[in-house]
Amino acid sequence: MTRPPRDYLRLQWRAVRQRILRALVWVRRHVPPGLRLLLGLVLMAGGLLAFLPVFGLWMFPLGVAVAALDVKPLIRWLRARRD
Repeated sequence: MTRPPRDYLRLQWRAVRQRILRALVWVRRHVPPGLRLLLGLVLMAGGLLAFLPVFGLWMFPLGVAVAALDVKPLIRWLRARRD
């Protein structure tokens, strides 16, 4: 079996990144802040069930990214309250 050219892999990676960024923008606009963390945790749990046909390993990194949308502001808020 031959290896795909590097340009092909680079283009595929760029397409995957664009899809993830579009999904994050959509989630940020349409999902309320408290629910984003829950959605991220559900996606991560689904990623752990990758052996099932519907779920896949793609769910885990997407879940981390969605949960991070809520965790970063929460950390800033906690630091401000501590000081």
